[in-house]
Amino acid sequence: MRVRVAAAAVFGAAVTIGAMPAAGATVTQVGMYPGINFGLATNYGTGCTYTARATVTDVVAPVVFYDNGVPFGVVSPSGGVALITWVPATPGRHTVSAVQEPDAPFVASIDLEVGNGVHLGYACAVFGG
Repeated sequence: MRVRVAAAAVFGAAVTIGAMPAAGATVTQVGMYPGINFGLATNYGTGCTYTARATVTDVVAPVVFYDNGVPFGVVSPSGGVALITWVPATPGRHTVSAVQEPDAPFVASIDLEVGNGVHLGYACAVFGG
C-alpha cells in the first residue's frame, strides 16, 4: 500500500511540474538615471548622456532598448540588471522601453520629457521640456 501511495505522489508531482508553463525572459522594470544633469522642468536634455536600466528575469539573454519604438542598443545583463547609455536626439516626450526576447511585447517602460540640453563641463543644463 505504501509503495502505491508513494508512486502516486511522485507521478502527481511529475504531472504538476510538466504542466507548469515555461517562464520566458522578461524585462520587469525600466528606469533612467539622470546623473548630474539638471533643469527646472526636466533633468533630461538633448545631447546629454544618461544611463538606462532594465531589471530582467533572465541573467543571460541580451536586452534590446528602444526609444519611442526605435532600437538604440543591445546589452547583456549582469546580475539581473542591464545598463546602457542613452543620449536623446530630439526634445519632447520619449518612451524608453526594453525587451529580452525577440518580438516580445513591451511590458516595462518609462515616459520622459526631454528639453534642450547645454553641456557645462561634465553636466548638462536642461532648458524647456
